Amino acid sequence: MTSQETAPPRKAPGGGSVSARLTGIDAARGAALLGMMSTHLMPTFGPSPQWEPTFVGLVFSGRSAALFAVLAGIGLALSTGKQEPRRDAELWAARGGVAMRALVIAVVGLTLGGLDVNVAVILVHYAVLFLCVLPFLGLRLKSLCVWALGWILVSPVLAYLVRPLLLDADPPLQLGHNPNTEDLGTPGRLLADLFFTGYYPVFQWISYLLIGLVIGRLALTKAKVQLLLLACGSVVAILAKLVGVLAMKVWGGQAALEALPATRGYPLDSMLQVNLTGLQQVDSWWWLATAAPHAGTTLDLLHTGGVAAGVVGLFLLLGNLAERLKVNFLIVLSGPGAMTLTLYSAHVWVISGFTNRPLPPGWTDEGMYWAQAFTAIAIGVCFALLRRRGPLEWVAHTASRLGSYRPAAVG
Repeated sequence: MTSQETAPPRKAPGGGSVSARLTGIDAARGAALLGMMSTHLMPTFGPSPQWEPTFVGLVFSGRSAALFAVLAGIGLALSTGKQEPRRDAELWAARGGVAMRALVIAVVGLTLGGLDVNVAVILVHYAVLFLCVLPFLGLRLKSLCVWALGWILVSPVLAYLVRPLLLDADPPLQLGHNPNTEDLGTPGRLLADLFFTGYYPVFQWISYLLIGLVIGRLALTKAKVQLLLLACGSVVAILAKLVGVLAMKVWGGQAALEALPATRGYPLDSMLQVNLTGLQQVDSWWWLATAAPHAGTTLDLLHTGGVAAGVVGLFLLLGNLAERLKVNFLIVLSGPGAMTLTLYSAHVWVISGFTNRPLPPGWTDEGMYWAQAFTAIAIGVCFALLRRRGPLEWVAHTASRLGSYRPAAVG
């Protein structure tokens, strides 16, 4: 959730030293931030008893968080050699820097996890994902493609087999809340939740960072690569969603799932469109055939990963356009996108002040969202114009530099 790419600098109006690559990637990250904030603050389901999906639920649920994770992989690729990964001592130094950055993110996430807030905080999972992909940072493009495809295909099946064993334990190996410092006292339960039974199952989500590493190893400054990302990402996303809908609606998947005792009383049709995390997804192989948001299935990973690739391609193209026009119109997104760790943390902290409390008179969920969104944009643009890192970005960057430091060889 921190911007860490490197690229050849150039002066751009209103944005300091940027490049089309940095602007496009940071703008995509800013869009992901605003999308995730919308799912936190605005309803994703309509009122009972229909529980109809809302526009926010249909468009942003599952996709914004996945975009964050894919962008994390892209950032790691760009900071570890771009198209040609670093080798030997340089690679180990880069891994040390990533590990220290992950530590900072984990500390922030555990701190936010102690707040009383009705939001699934992603930061601890995000930090663990950074650590999990350290072995992949030295791989070239072809090897990364094989690993990414294999992980997308196999990890959901393995997770489906492991999850019931963890949930059937006494007590169940599931937190039911955001990870916080107290959970460090029960490491087995914490790790089970982080990797398999929690809101953002790291075991399957490694796929997103591998997708991001693949994208980051491409020649992202070339327009044909950007168009390829937009086109191929869109096609994969559409096909994956189409197969998931067919499996549920035509081939009998939804009827089979609705017959399960664990799903009775739930608006399964709406949940398949918006969010499956309220259900344990056990006792039927049909769970693996859905492309529902937060399902963690192959089809879900392909759909949300494809959407992320398409969004990245689109913003890279827009970054090129801004560079040609010599007008950095993307600063409204790239500004906040360059300091998402700070802004996301502030967003969660503000929300905690209203948890289980009424909003101020005259305020609505939509009003609260737009107030926070415009504030995030304003802060991000100001920091971009001043060419300053966000406070938490500065801490993460400093930690990364310390972790990657290697004394010069003597003699």
